[in-house]
Formats: sequence, structure tokens, C-alpha cells
Amino acid sequence: MEEVDYADTFIAVAEDCPAEAGTAPPETAKPSVAARMHALLAGRPYELTSADVLFAVHADRNGIAEAERPAAREAFFARDQACLRASPLGKRYGWGLHADSEGRLALVGRETPEYAEFAAGRVPGDGAPVRVLLAMRSSRAR
Repeated sequence: MEEVDYADTFIAVAEDCPAEAGTAPPETAKPSVAARMHALLAGRPYELTSADVLFAVHADRNGIAEAERPAAREAFFARDQACLRASPLGKRYGWGLHADSEGRLALVGRETPEYAEFAAGRVPGDGAPVRVLLAMRSSRAR
């Protein structure tokens, strides 16, 4: 796993997140980082890791060809990268992110019973413990 991956972790929405529920980012002619992340994760729960998502968004936004992606991924992670705690999904759009034991991610809407279980430090259904982190705040003021 790259250093941006999490395992057995739930990233809860930021304290200053304005969304009361998980909301899809708006569609625009040029998809935002949030829209790209949401599209990747919403359609593929527990398939991609944080590193997969971060690099796919980078590669898509920069038009990196499939054949060039292995080398580009290595170069991308040779530099420090922001983790998904800085993602607009948890800062603005009301999505929690659960990383399973293998680091694969799923979106969890803030309004769901599953979100409440994860936020309480338990995996829904089996009650196994999960580490809970908060998405980063949008503002520095408290």
C-alpha cells in the first residue's frame, strides 16, 4: 500500500461539513476532483484503495494514457500526496469513507444507519472495532 492508504479505518465527515446527507457533487463540463472521486467510489464499493482513487483522478485530469500510467503512478507517489481526509467528499458533500482490512474503500452517506455505526467505532453488522478519523475542516476557525 502507498502511504496514503488506510485499513480498518472510517473517515467521518468534517466538523464543518455543510451537507446533512451524502450528496453527489454537481456535474459540470469539466468534472471536479470531488465528482471524479465520487464516480469512482459510488460505482465500485470496496474495489479501490485510496492510492487507486488519488492516482486515477490525477491521471484522468492530466490526460495520462493507459500505457504510461504504471510509470506515472510511481512518479506520482514518489512525492508526498494529500490523503483522503482532505477530500471534498468528506469536507463538503457529506460522505464518510470506510477502508476495509485490505484498504479498499466504500462511500457511506452521513444520513445512514451504517454511518452512525462506523462513527461510533464499530463495523455495521459484526461490531468489529474500526479506527475513526475526521475529514479535515474547511476552515481554521473553531
